[in-house]
Amino acid sequence: MRLLPTATSTDVQEQQPRVTVLPIGFFEQHGKYLPLITDTAITCVLAQEIAAACPVRLLPPITISCSHEHAAFPGTVSISAKTLHAVIDNIRASLARTGIHKLVIVNGHGGNYVLSNVVQEANVGGPSVSSSPSASTGAVLASTAAWSLIGTRTCTSARSRPRSCSMLPRS
Repeated sequence: MRLLPTATSTDVQEQQPRVTVLPIGFFEQHGKYLPLITDTAITCVLAQEIAAACPVRLLPPITISCSHEHAAFPGTVSISAKTLHAVIDNIRASLARTGIHKLVIVNGHGGNYVLSNVVQEANVGGPSVSSSPSASTGAVLASTAAWSLIGTRTCTSARSRPRSCSMLPRS
């Protein structure tokens, strides 16, 4: 499993994506046997599936987000909602300077409540940011979010079967 995208600057220039996918995971406990990066690994897999199916730019994951409810567990690292909001705003501004104005957030942690505010504020002038509620909702919602921003009716699944956006619920 590859957690980081490997596209080059030339790849991005040739693809000319209009939408970017940002996986947001977390670094927290998941019991005795799962690694601290479990949420990040799940969102990376979902984001890679979207990138394989749709013409999007895949960003590396944000691996630390809001999880103060897990603070008592060894290994957990958390940032404030304000910091996560600021990081996403900065990423959006950087993307906008390169001509990409649409962002799909693949959220891997239920405690990232601030993401609903990020989406709401970003979409005041029209649809530009979409987010799945959490990775537990699966690839369908994340893919639907991507398709709704791309504006295409059909993307290809990673298994090369066409999928119709009109058959899936809008996010």
